[in-house]
Amino acid sequence: MAWNEPGGPKNDDPWGKPKNDQSGPPDLDEVIRNLQNKFGSLFGRKGGGGQGGPGGGGTAGIPRPGGSGMWILIGVFVAFVYGYQCFYVVAPAERAVVLRFGKLVDTMLPGPHWAWFPVETVTIENVDQIRTAELGYRSSGRNQQMTATNAKEALMLTRDENIVDIKFAVQYKIKNLSEFLFQVVEPEESLRQATESAVREIVGKSDMDFVLTEGRSDIAVRVAALSQEILDRYKTGLQVTSVNMQSAQAPEEVQGAFDDAVKAREDQQRLINEAEAYANDILPRARGAAARQLEEANAYKTQVTAQAEGEAARFTQIYTEYAKAPDVTRKRLYLESVEGVMRDTNKVVIDVKSGNNVMFLPLDRMGVTTGGAAVPSTSDTLMNDAAAVAPLVPQLEDRRGRSDTRGREAR
Repeated sequence: MAWNEPGGPKNDDPWGKPKNDQSGPPDLDEVIRNLQNKFGSLFGRKGGGGQGGPGGGGTAGIPRPGGSGMWILIGVFVAFVYGYQCFYVVAPAERAVVLRFGKLVDTMLPGPHWAWFPVETVTIENVDQIRTAELGYRSSGRNQQMTATNAKEALMLTRDENIVDIKFAVQYKIKNLSEFLFQVVEPEESLRQATESAVREIVGKSDMDFVLTEGRSDIAVRVAALSQEILDRYKTGLQVTSVNMQSAQAPEEVQGAFDDAVKAREDQQRLINEAEAYANDILPRARGAAARQLEEANAYKTQVTAQAEGEAARFTQIYTEYAKAPDVTRKRLYLESVEGVMRDTNKVVIDVKSGNNVMFLPLDRMGVTTGGAAVPSTSDTLMNDAAAVAPLVPQLEDRRGRSDTRGREAR
């Protein structure tokens, strides 16, 4: 007899165990009913008894009406997870591009946004971040120390057919996010190649001395402009902010000879500077001395010319007076000449009618003192001599007049 036929044993299962035996696995319908009762109690429904009881369920496996709260909770959870996936925020330094089925739809500015996942995907990039590309070397570490040299990128040929070793660092940022993501496969590698091409072009048009000395800043500016032009032509979406020349030197194989040449050039420049300093010191002084001599010569010329003109004018005036009164003028000229001759002498000679000439010598001019008495001054002595000679002047003039008369008569 089958185990489930009517009238058969009610306490045995197909395996011959009593139905009320608790040692076997729990009944699946009972487990489902227990779970339904627990979830129903969360939404205010009281749990029921067994099958057919007042709180029991109907047919096994069919959810009760109170089980809809569980589906609501699951729906809320799914909606939360979906909303979390679809909602995103763009920071102030970032930009976002929205793709719908892989096609670019829009570029989003900073702020909160919504995307329908999985139909739409969002890519966010920091467009204000300054990035660095290295040309001719590679650096690593927090301090960005140079760890290796890329000779293929660093060695370049100049216009005068010399080879220089140049290392550049290019700083850039994203200018157009859509072009950066979709126009070029590797935009940063394109930037490095564009910069290398620009450097080779500019260095190839310059001499080696210009590249190694005063042309470094000028070359960096020209490289930045030409690199940006190439990047815009390829639509890489990048913007070059600055180009720095890290080093420029001769290749390592000829570095010693190049250092000697540089040292000789520096010595030459030093000697030139010293010569220019000496010239700047001596030439102004020579020019000043020459100018002083010219001014002195001009002053002497002016003085002599004025003096000669004065003497000529005086002679003209005297000649005019001489024509009017020859005797008086002749006597006056004689007296003025004698006065001019005798003005600076300390000797007085007196001419008398009879006897020898008497000469008076001022004692103060001879440095003689008498008994400690005070020696009269030179001015007092001259005044006394003049007072003593004054009475004799008429006699001298009368005697001179007679001598002139006898001379004319003898002629």
